[in-house]
Amino acid sequence: MIHPTAVIDPSAVLAPDVKVGPYAVVGANVEIDSGTEINAHAVIKGHTKIGRNNRIFQFASVGEDCQDLKYAGETTWLEIGNNNVIREGCTIHRGTTQDQAITKIGSNNLLMAYVHVAHDCIVGNDIIMANNATLAGHVRVGDGVILGGFSTVHQFCVIGDYSMSAAHTAIFKDVPAFVMVSGNPAKAHGMNFEGMRRRGYSPDLIRELRQCYKLIYRQGLRTNEALDRLESMEKQPEIQLLIDSLKASTRGITR
Repeated sequence: MIHPTAVIDPSAVLAPDVKVGPYAVVGANVEIDSGTEINAHAVIKGHTKIGRNNRIFQFASVGEDCQDLKYAGETTWLEIGNNNVIREGCTIHRGTTQDQAITKIGSNNLLMAYVHVAHDCIVGNDIIMANNATLAGHVRVGDGVILGGFSTVHQFCVIGDYSMSAAHTAIFKDVPAFVMVSGNPAKAHGMNFEGMRRRGYSPDLIRELRQCYKLIYRQGLRTNEALDRLESMEKQPEIQLLIDSLKASTRGITR
């Protein structure tokens, strides 16, 4: 399971069926659970914990020291869940003590080639980050998000569940749940209705979410005014998710 040219630190803990390819490096304080495959020339550094059935492709750098100039070698962590695909050349950095000292990536995610996840990011489940998408430090990404190729997200932004960005989008403010954004700087351009249909949302629910979008973006209301209107609606869980994402925004929402 481990190629003879791979370098494995004695303190690393690998499940018996973990595969490690040629010239890969697994450093100290790394834990890798069963079914995970590390391809040729990938580098995994600690303190990093990787779950089950992940595929990490060649030349990926996972668990490296962060690029924050305040980082001074403190012990920090990276946690990765299960069933993720991390493609060629991805870079994922550990956290900093200025935040919670940890970077987290959930499960069932696809990180395409040359994606960058910076220090202290919290990434949910079932997301897709297309080639060269980049998260600055302290970013929060919800479940089911799609970030188009070369999308960039400014530090401390929150990307709401099931939202989507077009290719080459530069995001400087928070993106509410379900909202589609594009441009530099990013602007809102409707909701991810096709994604809703693929997830089996009913036509009535999609119609209600469309009304919510118009209330937030087309009525000339401030965010707090739109929230007051939304709170008065009969709320299905998806509408509550949208409301919660608006309430959680500290940077202001992308408009």
